[in-house]
Amino acid sequence: MQDKQAPRFDWTLLLCPGPKRRFTPEEMRRGGNQPWPKAIDGYALLNLALFLIPCMIDLRGQSVSLRLMVLVFGGILGCLGLAIARDLWRKPTRRRLNTVSMVFAFGVTLPLGLDKYWLPAGVTHKDLAFPLVSLLTLFILTVSSWWFLVIYRVHQIEARLRELDEQERNLKLARRLATAQIQPHFLFNTLASVQHWVDTQDARAGSTLRSFTAYLRATLPMFERESLTLSEELQIVRSYLEVMKARLGERLQWSIEADPALDALQLPPGLLLTLAENAIAHGIEPSLGGGRVQLRACLGAESILLEVEDDGAGLCPEAEERVGLSNSRERLLQRFGAQARLSLLARAPGTLAQIALPLAALQTPTQQEEQ
Repeated sequence: MQDKQAPRFDWTLLLCPGPKRRFTPEEMRRGGNQPWPKAIDGYALLNLALFLIPCMIDLRGQSVSLRLMVLVFGGILGCLGLAIARDLWRKPTRRRLNTVSMVFAFGVTLPLGLDKYWLPAGVTHKDLAFPLVSLLTLFILTVSSWWFLVIYRVHQIEARLRELDEQERNLKLARRLATAQIQPHFLFNTLASVQHWVDTQDARAGSTLRSFTAYLRATLPMFERESLTLSEELQIVRSYLEVMKARLGERLQWSIEADPALDALQLPPGLLLTLAENAIAHGIEPSLGGGRVQLRACLGAESILLEVEDDGAGLCPEAEERVGLSNSRERLLQRFGAQARLSLLARAPGTLAQIALPLAALQTPTQQEEQ
């Protein structure tokens, strides 16, 4: 059987013209926040004047009341059309377009059918031929303008939604690439150590491999996620520190202190892991006596503080230019905005890596929208 081809023409457009696409409130919030173009107001009012001025000239021999009546009716028609256009800009749907068009047509033709009640004595339709044709032309132009406006608006919102979707895809890709660059050398060094200990039948091979397996179980899923809670991130850091403890032995001591109120805090994956890796790779390992790494997560007066401190070799001049720190700053900016800050501070001895987050980071997206 042959597949049925989609019809080339939608016949419903003859009875109900306009775009078939309907946007959800969420789509309108994301892609429909463009302001009303002020130039349309001036253009519409200019065209209204160009229609009404010839009408007044044609009626110069009629009574003042008739000319005022036509002027008021034309002005109301134009201003109402502009107000409806603004409403269609906010909610560009085919149903609204056709509903307001029919109501507008009824409102325009009703006074013409009741002409005997408002036409002055002695005035006939022939005397009002030019004003009536002009007002009819204005009506047709207004409805046509609505149709083109809705079509344009729908295409504008669709284009904006496609642009935002593309930006989100690129952002997710950038996050994944940044996360993937966190610490490849740690993986290779650990595997090399385990291989060496297996070859030499060192007892450390078994315990290190177990800790390393637990670390991989915890870290591999994070590459598919946009964020982790602080408690999940700390669990990964614990696995990492256990592996490094197995490798470095007594040269490494570590501790974690975290406020339970911050367990649900959402963080870019691997953020604290990067700082812990830097503390060991550039602080503890170069130090002959090793040292201690301390992780702290606490709620300050104006911000949330996440700290990784070591008492190792100290801060080197090129520390700020490391790829891991650059990626971490970029991901903090994407997740929390310019208010988030990652800084390295020299200690005697050692280095303090500190992340300061705005208190708003504790709020869920729903709570932020409600404010």
